[in-house]
Amino acid sequence: MTDTPDYTPPKVWTWNKANGGQFASINRPIAGPTHEKELPVGRHPLQLYSLGTPNGVKVTIMLEELLALGHKGAEYDAWLIKIGDGEQFGSGFVDVNPNSKIPALLDRSGPKPIRVFESGSILFYLAEKFGEFLPKDTATRAECMSWLFWQMGSAPYLGGGFGHFYAYAPTKNEYAIDRFAMEVKRQLDVLDRRLAEVTYLAGNDYTIADMAVWPWYGGLVKGWQYGAGEFLDVQSYENVLRWAETIFQRPTVQRGRMVNRTSGDPSTQLRERHDASDFETRTQDKLETAS
Repeated sequence: MTDTPDYTPPKVWTWNKANGGQFASINRPIAGPTHEKELPVGRHPLQLYSLGTPNGVKVTIMLEELLALGHKGAEYDAWLIKIGDGEQFGSGFVDVNPNSKIPALLDRSGPKPIRVFESGSILFYLAEKFGEFLPKDTATRAECMSWLFWQMGSAPYLGGGFGHFYAYAPTKNEYAIDRFAMEVKRQLDVLDRRLAEVTYLAGNDYTIADMAVWPWYGGLVKGWQYGAGEFLDVQSYENVLRWAETIFQRPTVQRGRMVNRTSGDPSTQLRERHDASDFETRTQDKLETAS
């Protein structure tokens, strides 16, 4: 690996060039909309505006789990937000999420729409709304919430830290990659030790904590993240591997992982989801064949 040249920060940082490697075109140091664009609205109580990234997948898994339990109020329209094209900076999306990040949820089931943003907040909101996947016992509930917030605090080191410098940065920086690889391996060890004691993160039952952690760390050990499985020696985390595979075998998880997906095998991509039948009739391979 090669290091970047020595750099001395100026007294005051100014935005005078593109920065961010693969994502330079959408990075900027200010918030707010860049253009006027209303969001589409479907016929279901819940409107999800998202993309099939790990953060987006958390919510579609939760919604598919709720529907599988018979909660008709969890029916949803999943609209694709192309973050590479800057669609998250449209005025309608910013109204739902002022932070311009996916996923964003609009609950239109009541007299006044309720916006919910940040993936962990959406999971917690849905768990409380439908009374599922959030333990009622005080101690177990606290454990669940601790792991949920562990994910929210830890994953930026995996994605924005390790993932960025290992896979997306315009140059390979040994210091940055080593720094974040060390932290990600520490996090995997945290999970592995916990999962040596319990079946799921909060204990015996599958909860929103697992739904939050699995798309990031389950995806990592299953080889879906950054092409870094060998580099990070993910096969050595046997308990995480067991947990990741157990969750992956859930049909609800496999459906949730398909929604708003834009990469991989076309048969696994359901770019927009408006009805349960879409999984059988509107995957990308079928749409491409029809056209």
